[in-house]
Parts: sequence; C-alpha cells; structure tokens
Amino acid sequence: MPQHPLNQPFGPFALTRTLAWLRLCAIAGQSMAVMVCSWWMHIDIPTLSLLLGIDLLAVFAAFAAWRISQPWPVREWETVCHIVADTLVLGYLLYFTGGARNPFVTLLLVPIALSAAALSGRAILAVAATAGAAYFVLLRWYVPLPMNELTVNDHGFSLHVAGMGVNFGITALLLGFFINRLATAVRTQQQEVQRVRERALRDEGIMAIATQAAGAAHELNTPLSTMRTLLPELRREHASDAALAEDLALLEGQVERCRTILREMVAFGKAQLSQESERATLAAFIHGCLKRFQLLRPEAELELHVPAQLDQLVLRTPPGLRHALLNLLNNAVDASALRNSNSVTLEVRRDGQWLDWIVRDHGPGFAPTSPHATLGESGKQSGLGIGLALAEATAERLAGELITRNTENGAEMCLRLPLSTVSQGA
Repeated sequence: MPQHPLNQPFGPFALTRTLAWLRLCAIAGQSMAVMVCSWWMHIDIPTLSLLLGIDLLAVFAAFAAWRISQPWPVREWETVCHIVADTLVLGYLLYFTGGARNPFVTLLLVPIALSAAALSGRAILAVAATAGAAYFVLLRWYVPLPMNELTVNDHGFSLHVAGMGVNFGITALLLGFFINRLATAVRTQQQEVQRVRERALRDEGIMAIATQAAGAAHELNTPLSTMRTLLPELRREHASDAALAEDLALLEGQVERCRTILREMVAFGKAQLSQESERATLAAFIHGCLKRFQLLRPEAELELHVPAQLDQLVLRTPPGLRHALLNLLNNAVDASALRNSNSVTLEVRRDGQWLDWIVRDHGPGFAPTSPHATLGESGKQSGLGIGLALAEATAERLAGELITRNTENGAEMCLRLPLSTVSQGA
C-alpha cells in the first residue's frame, strides 16, 4: 500500500516536524548560553539584543507548531522557508557574538545535512546558498565577542576551545541521531519493498491459478451439460436394473453438484468485480458457511464456539471471506486426517476492534524448523497448497492478517479482521 505523505519517514512534513523539535531545543540552549555568558562568566554581551532574537525564534516556533498541526500538506518551499527563518535567527545571534569566529557557526551546516535526506536537489541548493550567504556575511560584519578577566590573558582562546568542545558534542549528537534514523528508515523501506515483491509474486501465482480455473470452468460446462442430458435417458433405458439405476442417480446428483459449484464460481467472480458486500448476522453467515462445509466434507466433526452476544452482530462480509474461511476449515480437516482424526474447531471472538476467526486442527502442526509457523508448511502431503495463500491474500485485502502457530494438539490459524471492515455500524 502507498504510504501516506504524513507518515513518510523522510519528506517535507517529516523535516518540518523535526525542525520544530530542534527549534525548541535551540531556544532552550541559546537561552542557557546567554545566561551563562552574561551572569556566570560576566562577559559583556548585548544580552537584550540576543534575548530579542531568541524571543523572535520562540514566536516563530509557536507558529510552526500550529502550522504542522493543520491538515493541509506541507510543501517543499514551505520547509525551505522554515529553514531560512532558522538560519536568519542563528545568523543574527552569531552577529552579536563574534560572527564567523564563534565556534557555533558550524551549526549552519546542520540544516543542510537534514535537507539532504528529505528535500530535492533544488531545495538543498537553496538551503546551502542561504547558509553560505549567512557565513560570508558573518565573516565581514559582526560584533566582536568582548573579553573578561578569565579570557583576556589568552585573547579568548580558552573560551573558543570550550565553545568548540560544546559545539562538537551538539553536532555529534544531532548527526548521530538523524543518520541512525535515516539508516533505520532505509532498512525499513528495503524490508517493505521485499514484502511487496513477495506479495506480488504470490498474487501473480494466484492470478494464474484463477485464470486457469476460469478456463476450466468454461470448458467443463459443456461435458456437464451433455452428461446432464444423457443420464436421465440412461436411467429410463435401464429402469429394470435397480443397482445401475441407483448408480446413475448418484452420478446425476454429482453432476448437479458440479454445475452448482460452477455457478457459484461465476457468481463469486461477479461479486468480486462489483465489490458488493453481503449483509447478514454473524449467526446466519456462520450457518451458511457450515452448511456449505458439511456438503464438502461430510466426514468432518466440527466444534463451534461463538459467544451469544456476537450472534446478532451484523456483518458486511466482502467477497472472499466465506471462501477464505472454508479454505481454512478444509485445510484443518486435511491436517487432522494425518493423525486419524476428523475433529476441527471454529471459534469466533471479538478482541477490541478486531474480529478473530480461529480454526484449530489436531494434525502434526507446522514445520518445526522455525519458531513461528510459516504459511504453506503445515505438513500436509495432499492438496494444491494454495488454501493458506488464498486466505492470507483475503486477509491482506481486508486490512487484516492471518496468524498461524502450533498448539499442543495441532495447529491454529487465526483470520484477524478489523471490525470497521467486516461489521456494519461497528
């Protein structure tokens, strides 16, 4: 799924929000620095002028905090304007404290480093040009930093070295924090790309299977129609043979069942294209699923657990949910059969804003090669191997997830869906 612009790890909005936090830290640090130099070190700096610049930065910080709380998107040019405002205020403060000779002048590089990870090349050039212009202005025009009795002997060199040490610590913290954040975002993006690639390969396989199934359904309709026409005639011709007539009646019933399945496949495809959801109570939906499941697997022994308060929950069931649940139940019966059991359990429960469909079997469980169960590694020796993949695809399409794990007596598959997707008025 595409990421919302406000949630992107790097971009104009993310950089503007980061600058808002840095601006608050800068206000606190600059205020402390002015107080230390003026009151503790007794350096005759223009305190009122510096506090005025800090107050202007505080006003701008309040405006920026209000701005990023608004719903409309932050444009790149707007982020550049924020950086220019911060650079001008920093240049103003440096003008009254020694200009380019102030060791904190290298803080002009921090916005450039942050912009390089979030803005376009044109915006980075604009930020770099602003910082460069501020630096060259401070080289020519500035108010020299006055000396006191502690620094007059070495012409302020000790104060400069101390400032360089503090500046080094600040720069190291900022660069370390944001470079680590950038590396984390890159790793997360790579993992997301890998997940999207795997999902695309899986969906491509499912699409190929669906195409083959549609072709097979179209081709099967003709022989089934022929059999449906011939079987009643055969029954009339061999009415005297009771055993053969019984077998022919069974075949006729199986043909009708195949035709019903094909009609349901067509209806399901039309429902998928229309994206229309069914509306039914949870009890009615489960009853319809179990009725279909009993026709498919009459030997299955199903144990159902549904809280009474959920029976009248109105579901807005999208296409595919019924088939995903039937696939899970069918897989569970196959897994239980590996241990000579026909027992499966279906439990439906509400967990906050989620509706969990839990299917348990009594089979061998998932492959023990990994600490977490993996889709498709249920130990089954038969089947097409796509039931869990189809169920997982349905879960992802409905903004949910399919969770699998081993239990003491087999395996458990939980189809976890948000109530906002499957429930009407939840």
